[in-house]
Amino acid sequence: MDSPTGSYPTAQRVPLVTLAEAREAVRLLLHFADDSPEGQQAGAWVAEVALRLPAED
Repeated sequence: MDSPTGSYPTAQRVPLVTLAEAREAVRLLLHFADDSPEGQQAGAWVAEVALRLPAED
């Protein structure tokens, strides 16, 4: 039965990015982190995201 706000698909959902892709994004953002305002923002954001990723096996 559909809910009043709509129905949800039953197909399996896939993650927005895989763990490997997230780690690669962190690596690339660390590469661009520098003393510029954009580089400082990249460094701060990537540090926060990196803490959320599971440890490597």
